[in-house]
Amino acid sequence: MQKSVIYQDIKAEGIQEGLQQGLQQEGKLLVLRLLNRKVGTLPAELTTQVEALSLQQIEALGEALLDFEGREDLVHWLEMNMIE
Repeated sequence: MQKSVIYQDIKAEGIQEGLQQGLQQEGKLLVLRLLNRKVGTLPAELTTQVEALSLQQIEALGEALLDFEGREDLVHWLEMNMIE
C-alpha cells in the first residue's frame, strides 16, 4: 500500500500542505515581532487580525511595515487589506 502511486501522491500532498502551514505560521511570527519593534507592543485585537491574514497578505504586510511610522499605519493597512 505504501508503494502505491495514490498513497505517494496523498503523502506528498500532505507534506506540502504541512510545509505551507509552517511557513505561514513562521511568517506571521516574524511579522508580529517586526511590528512590535517598529510600532510598539500590539494590543490583542491587532495581533488577532494579523494572525488571521493569509500568507500573501503576510508577505505584503511584511513589505508595507517598513514604511510604517506608528500603530495607526498598521490599523489603516489592515482596514485596506483585510478580506472579510
